[in-house]
Amino acid sequence: MSDETETLPQLALEDWEPTKDTLHLYAQIVGKIRLASTPLANHWWNVPLYVTVRGLTTRRMRHNGVSFEIDFDFLDHQLIVRTDRGARERLLLVDGLSVAAFSRELFALLATRGIRPEIRALPFGVPMTTPFRDDEEHASYDAAMVERFWRVLSFADWVFNEFAGWYCGKQSPVHVFWHSFDLAVTRFSCRRAPVSESADPVSREAYSHEVISFGFWAGDKTVRHPAFYSYTAPEPAGLMEEPLRPPGAHWARPYGSSTFATLDYDDVRGSADPRRALLEFLQSAYEAGARRAGWDTEAFASSSAPRPEEI
Repeated sequence: MSDETETLPQLALEDWEPTKDTLHLYAQIVGKIRLASTPLANHWWNVPLYVTVRGLTTRRMRHNGVSFEIDFDFLDHQLIVRTDRGARERLLLVDGLSVAAFSRELFALLATRGIRPEIRALPFGVPMTTPFRDDEEHASYDAAMVERFWRVLSFADWVFNEFAGWYCGKQSPVHVFWHSFDLAVTRFSCRRAPVSESADPVSREAYSHEVISFGFWAGDKTVRHPAFYSYTAPEPAGLMEEPLRPPGAHWARPYGSSTFATLDYDDVRGSADPRRALLEFLQSAYEAGARRAGWDTEAFASSSAPRPEEI
């Protein structure tokens, strides 16, 4: 499946880090509303957001008998709330809109339609700790950079979905996890994984089975540039000895003991064929993890999976 060669924008973290942090917190608020307004699904698949032709969406939620959805529109730069009663409300996304104001205005919009979800109104899994309602510090919104970010997500989402079609085992949707603000897709071996007694409830549910996960992150306090990644959990012995493709792909341990296959976004962006470069990386990371963890790759290959030389 091939499109014309993709032209990808620059996405240097230093060009938009304050905006990224603010947008991340906006997404956490919306994501927590989704968590409070959907039935629990395995591995927390009820909580992520999804890439659309204009931004991100929660898809359908339900509260007090009202079905509703919340969309980030990164072309007109607004947050849109729609209900099954025909209501449509919007909140403009502009520079200077603090996390506190975003939270206050969004919950007010929902309340006018009888929607009053209760959330734990604190950031999760990020360095920021100020309660949403009190966070006046994070208020940056660079519309041009947000649109760039969304266009990179759109590219990655499309390629990840193509890659997902090569696998016929249990697999997650391609989705955006708001706690870490990364796009991800995860493959499962369907074998139970050992769970540490010290693991938190979120990790117990997320990693109840063996997985090889793939994703894109825009950079953070530790990894100072956007990159594609993959990890295998539980991590098998000798993983870092496996080869990766294309040139530039490498193994790293940026967050401590866990091993990640990584490929810098700029290596994909600068390649002659970004789609092919990314697919090569995803496939090589899968082969590495599956080989070391003893997965039956032939049994999991779908009829649409290409031969290695066809990628």
